[in-house]
Amino acid sequence: MRSPKDFFRPLAVGAPQPLREIPFRPSRMIHFFDPSNPKMVAKVPDIADKVDVLLGNLEDAIQADNKVAAREGLVQVASTFEGPAQLWTRVNDLGSPWVLDDLTTLVTQAGEKIDVIMVPKVEGPEDIHYVDRLLAQLEAKAGISRPLQVHAILETAQGVARVEEICAASPRMQGISLGPADLAANRRMKTTRVGGGHPGYLVREDPNGENDRKTYQQDLWHYTVARMVDACAMNGIYAYYGPFGDIKDVVACEDQFRNAYLLGCVGAWSLHPVQIDIAKKVFSPEPAEVAWAKRVVDEMGEDGRGAVMIDGKMQDDATFKQCKVVLALAQELATRDPELAAAYQL
Repeated sequence: MRSPKDFFRPLAVGAPQPLREIPFRPSRMIHFFDPSNPKMVAKVPDIADKVDVLLGNLEDAIQADNKVAAREGLVQVASTFEGPAQLWTRVNDLGSPWVLDDLTTLVTQAGEKIDVIMVPKVEGPEDIHYVDRLLAQLEAKAGISRPLQVHAILETAQGVARVEEICAASPRMQGISLGPADLAANRRMKTTRVGGGHPGYLVREDPNGENDRKTYQQDLWHYTVARMVDACAMNGIYAYYGPFGDIKDVVACEDQFRNAYLLGCVGAWSLHPVQIDIAKKVFSPEPAEVAWAKRVVDEMGEDGRGAVMIDGKMQDDATFKQCKVVLALAQELATRDPELAAAYQL
């Protein structure tokens, strides 16, 4: 265990000063693209205007003989990237033969353009400690002006069991994403779906003298997402739902994203352009919700003390804090999205 006094000191001579707080930036959708695919790369400037985060993927879905091309392609994308989206990457897992070159190349050749490095299959704080020290050394070598942030993916039972330790492992920690497919395999769950519910995971009504007993499909990921959200919140970082694999089922995708939003996630992955608008819709508060939150805050005053009745509903310090959360998110999104700014009247 490192001393708290040392936690915010650079891990390498010449590395940038560690962050004391992870700034909130809209990241409703983390949109993945393959940097080795020229057609996808050609669409980057257009997509960067539509998404909050654009992520160059180097890991799963990139074939072994394309790993180097994807890495080099991302460096090329970064060299001309101007946003307005954030630019993230997902490197190969720490047990792979590619990850060291991924980190070395990206930090030294594109470190000023990349905001966050997503690390897959994180199982404990030791994985983050390794990445933390290596990034500091590479930042010092390349003269990077600010520390790169780190985002972990929960894809194993051990990672879930140690999620609180992972979130607290480094000042670089930006957030955590759920990786349902790998996690399902590691847990020996009997599902081949990528995220979402399962018709076999259900509860049934008690017997009521009739044969027709209704069933209700349940969410396989509720426990994991809730635990991940708590671990992130207690460490001042952000939780994300991961991929929803059935691209055609936009209704279920929206439902799953909304469940995550209501539980406290700030965004989700988008694997196809059709999911971009779903994530934008779900992870942006409804205008009516923002108007209500603004009314509560206005009537209670800036300190939020005491209690008032508004339309027959009691509002006190707790609901004041809830409304402040909604308003803060709406204000951040309004600075990024003129349409939302008009809808929110902020």
